[in-house]
Amino acid sequence: MAGWNSDTAAGPMGAGTVTLVEGSSFCISLPNGDIHPEHPHGLFVQDTRILSKWSLTINGQPLEPLAAETKEPYRALFAGRVPRTDGYADSPLIVERLREVGAGIREQITVRNFSLDPVECSVSLTVEADFADLFEVKEARIQRQWNENRQAEGHVLTIRAAWQDVRKGVVVRAPGADVTPNAITYRASIAAHGQWSATLIAVPGMDGATSDSFVHAEGDGLSPSDRRRQEWVARIPVLHMGSPSIERTLRRSYDDLGALRIEDPNHPDRVVVAAGAPWFMTLFGRDSLWASEMALPVDPSLALGTLQTLADRQGTVVDPMSEEEPGKILHEVRLDVSSGLSLGGKSVYYGSVDATPLFVDVLGAVSRWGFAKDTIAALLPHADRALDWIRDYGDKDGDGFVEYERLNDQGLINQGWKDSWDGINFADGRLAEPPIALCEVQAYVFAAYLARAWMAYDDGDTVLGDKLAGWASALKKQFNEQFWMPERGYYAVALDGKKQQVDACASNMGHCLWLGLIDEDKASKVAERLMSPEMFSGWGVRTLASDMGAYNPASYHNGSVWPHDNAIIAAGLLRYGFVAEAQRISTALLEAAEYSDGRLPELFCGFSRDQFTEPVPYPTACSPQAWAATTPILLVTSLMRYDAHVSRGGFWLDPVLPESYGDLHITNAPMAGGRITIDITGSVPSVQGLPEGMAFHRGHRPWITELVEQASKRLPQGRRRP
Repeated sequence: MAGWNSDTAAGPMGAGTVTLVEGSSFCISLPNGDIHPEHPHGLFVQDTRILSKWSLTINGQPLEPLAAETKEPYRALFAGRVPRTDGYADSPLIVERLREVGAGIREQITVRNFSLDPVECSVSLTVEADFADLFEVKEARIQRQWNENRQAEGHVLTIRAAWQDVRKGVVVRAPGADVTPNAITYRASIAAHGQWSATLIAVPGMDGATSDSFVHAEGDGLSPSDRRRQEWVARIPVLHMGSPSIERTLRRSYDDLGALRIEDPNHPDRVVVAAGAPWFMTLFGRDSLWASEMALPVDPSLALGTLQTLADRQGTVVDPMSEEEPGKILHEVRLDVSSGLSLGGKSVYYGSVDATPLFVDVLGAVSRWGFAKDTIAALLPHADRALDWIRDYGDKDGDGFVEYERLNDQGLINQGWKDSWDGINFADGRLAEPPIALCEVQAYVFAAYLARAWMAYDDGDTVLGDKLAGWASALKKQFNEQFWMPERGYYAVALDGKKQQVDACASNMGHCLWLGLIDEDKASKVAERLMSPEMFSGWGVRTLASDMGAYNPASYHNGSVWPHDNAIIAAGLLRYGFVAEAQRISTALLEAAEYSDGRLPELFCGFSRDQFTEPVPYPTACSPQAWAATTPILLVTSLMRYDAHVSRGGFWLDPVLPESYGDLHITNAPMAGGRITIDITGSVPSVQGLPEGMAFHRGHRPWITELVEQASKRLPQGRRRP
C-alpha cells in the first residue's frame, strides 16, 4: 500500500486474522473473534483504536475457534467452542458471535448447549480502550499514556480518557448484563439443547449514550450498513458469467469496493474510495484515483467524488514538512490524527510525485463518461494548477521530466507507487539516488498533457490544445530516447539524480504501454520482457525480474506480484495488440483469486507457480484493498474493450475474452445517465437500452492520442469549434 515504508510496517497480524470494514471504520480480530492489544488488532473509528481489547470467555475459558465467515465486508459470523476441563475432547457448548462494524461495533453472542443436561454459564467480556492512533498501532510504537476513567451505570460501561487537551471515549451498552468498571458479565442458564443470546453495542462517545448506528429498521430488518450496501447494489451492474469462479470474484470486488467507499466529512453527499483495509481506510491521492478510474464502468460517480475531494485539498503553499506545493495533489489525508505521527507530522501529506498528473488523467477519463459540462468545467482550474505544478515544481531541473526528492527526513524516500525505501534500484541491486524520474510518472504526465489538450480542443480552445499537444509530443520523443535501453530490450525504470539510466527490469514500464508513451517499434520487446520467465511468475508479472540484484520474491516491491499493476499492464498490452499476453495475465490473476475466496489481496509473493502451486500470501498485505478490488473489473472490461465517450455519442465494445470465461451478461450498467444491458456470446457483443444520442461501435474507442492528433491537424490555429 502506498503510504508507508515496508521496513516499518507491523508484523503479521496472526494466522486467520479477520478484517471487517465499513467506510472509515474497521475491525481486526483473531479467528475466535477476540481482540488483544498485544497484536495490531482493534476496532478503529476515524483512525483511532476505540477498542484495544474485546475478549470473551465462557466460565473463564477463551473460545477455541471453529470457523470465521465474512458475510458482508462489514459483518462476520464467528463460531467457537468452550474447551472442556474434564479431559474429554468434544465440548457441548458452541458459541456464535455475529459481528457488524459501522460507526462502532454491534455483536450478538449466542451460546448453544448440545448436551442432554442444562448448564450454568458465566459469559464474560473484557473491554479495554487505549485510543491509540492508527500509526502507533501499525508501527508498534504506542507512546501516549492516557488518563483513563471507567464508569459503570446500569447496563452501560463508559470509558473516558484524556491526553493533554484531547478527550476521547467509548460507550458499551450491554442490556441484561452485570456491568462493573472492569468487566461485563452475563449469568446464563441454558436448558438441554437450548440456547441463550445477548447483544452488545460499542460506539465512540463520552456521555454514556449510544448512537442508532446499528438499530435495525422496523419491517425490513436492515441496519444502516445493510441499507447503504443495498443502495450501492441497486446502482451498479448485475453480472452473470459462464465461469462461476470469475463471476464470484467480480461480485466480491463489487462488495469490497462498496465497503471501501467513504464520505468527505465536508461534503457528505460526495463519496470517495479509501485505499484499503486495515491501515489505509482514508483518502489517498494515487490509490483513490487509480481505483476510481478502474471502476468507471461500475460507478463513474466514485471518480468524480474523488476528484472533487482532492481538488478541495489541492496544495496552495510551499511547506517542506508536509511537502505541500501550489497545485500539488495530496498523497494521504488522515481523519483524526491527534498525535502528529502521520507522514510529515500533519494530517495531510503531499509526498507523492504521481498523484498530481494522475488527477488530470482521471479528470480526462471522467469527462468522457457523461457528467454535466459545468461539473467538469468547475474542475478545469484545478487541472490547470496541477499542470503548473508539473512544470514549476515537478520538473525540478527543467529537463522535461518530472522527478522527486523528499523535502524533509520524515517524508517518504520514494514517492512513486513503489514507495518502500528500497523500491527503486539498479540491475546490480544498488539503490537509486534522488532526484529520481520514474518511467511511469512520465507516462502519467504525457497522458495529463493529452487529456487537458483534448478537453481544450473539445471546448474550442485550440491555442491551449496545441500547446499541450506539443508538450506531449516532445515528452514522448525525449522519453523514448533517454529511457530506452536497446541492448537490454526494455526501458529503464528511472533516471537517477545524475541522469543515469536505472537499469533494473521492473514492471513500471507496463504503465507506459497503457498510456501510449512507448514507441510502436519498441512495444514487442517490452511485451516479450514482461512475459519472460524472469518477470512472469505464473500468477502475474513481478514488480522486479528474478535476475535482478535486488530481487526477493517475499519483498514488498522487489519481486512481489501486485494485482493492480498487472491489470494496468494487461490493459497496456491490449492497447498495443498483444491479446494473448493480456489474456494470460488476466487468467492467472483470476485463478489466483480462487485461493482467497474470490478476493485478490493488495499483493502476493513472487514465487514461481512451478515452485508453489498456490499463490504465496504476503504477510502484511491489505485486504480488502481498493486497487486489488478494482483489478478484476479492469481485467474483464479491458478484455471486453469496453469504453465510452459520451460527448462524442459513442460506446465501444470489441471483446477478446478467453473462451474459458464463458458468455457474459450484464444488466444495469451505467451509461450516459441511463442503464444498458450487454451480452457477449462467443465474443459477439450486443447492447440494449443505449440512451438517445449514443451509438454502439464494434472496435476500440479512439485513444486520446489519436483524438488530439486529429484535432491539432483539423483546426486552424486560433479557430474556435462551434
